[in-house]
Amino acid sequence: MIRGIRGATTITADQEGYVLAASQKLLEEMIEKNKVDPETVASVFISVTPDISSAFPAKAIRQFENWRHVPVMCMQEIPVKDALPFCVRVMMHVNTAKPQKEIHHIYQENAVKLRPDLTMNNGS
Repeated sequence: MIRGIRGATTITADQEGYVLAASQKLLEEMIEKNKVDPETVASVFISVTPDISSAFPAKAIRQFENWRHVPVMCMQEIPVKDALPFCVRVMMHVNTAKPQKEIHHIYQENAVKLRPDLTMNNGS
C-alpha cells in the first residue's frame, strides 16, 4: 500500500543555501522518523511558496545515498492570501504496511503552525 508522508519547513530568506539546508534537514527527519528505505519510495513531490525561486529543493535529496533514482518533482504552491511565507512542503509516497497512525508527519520551524495537531506527537 502507498502512504503519504507529509513534511514542511520554512526559511528566513530566498537564498539557495537556506533552501537546500532546510530541505535537507526536513527530508532527513522524515526519512529517519519513518525508517524510509529509498527502494520503497514511489515518488516525492516538493512544493514551495511563490516567494522561493533561488533553488530547487529536490537538489537536497539528490545528495542522499541511494536516492538517485527516486522520482522527485518540484512545483510552486498556489498564491493564497496570507499563506505562510517562505515555506517548503514535501509529500513522500512510500510503499509500506504501516497504518496511517504510525506515519510520522514532520513540521519544522514556522511550519509547525500548519498542523499543530500533528507536531505535538512527532517530537520535533
